[in-house]
Amino acid sequence: MCQNENEVKLSRSESREQAFMLLFAKTFGEEPLEAVIEDNAELFEGGVCGYAQAVAAGMEAVQDEIDADISRFLKKGWSLSRISRTSLTILRLALYEIKYLDSIPESVSVNEAVELAKKYTIDESGFVNGILGSFIRSREGEKK
Repeated sequence: MCQNENEVKLSRSESREQAFMLLFAKTFGEEPLEAVIEDNAELFEGGVCGYAQAVAAGMEAVQDEIDADISRFLKKGWSLSRISRTSLTILRLALYEIKYLDSIPESVSVNEAVELAKKYTIDESGFVNGILGSFIRSREGEKK
C-alpha cells in the first residue's frame, strides 16, 4: 500500500500505474522528472504517491542499463525505437522492479506489466511477457 500526501491509500498496482504514467509522460520531452511529477500531480487524487516517485526516479537513473537489457532480447533487426512508447515504458518499469526491488517477486512484476500492457496497448501484452520472461530465464541461467 502507498499513501500519498492527502491520505489517499493506493494499492501497489495503483502506485505502479502512477509510476508508469509518470515515466510515459517523461518520454515526450526533456523536462526533468520533478517537473513531470509536478505537472501531472493533479491527475491523481491526492497527488503522486511516494512509491511512484521513487520508482520513476530510480528507473530514470538506470535507464541506459535497463534499455541495454531490453535490447538483448529483441529479435534480430529490432531496436528500441521500434517498440511503442507504451510497451517500452512498461518494460522499463518492470525490469527496474525485477532488478532493483527485492521486495517484489519477479512473477508479480511480470504479471503487473502484462496487465498494464493489456490496459494501455493494443495486443502487445504477449510481447511484454516474452521480453520479461526471456530476461528472467537469462538471470536464472547465470545463477547456475
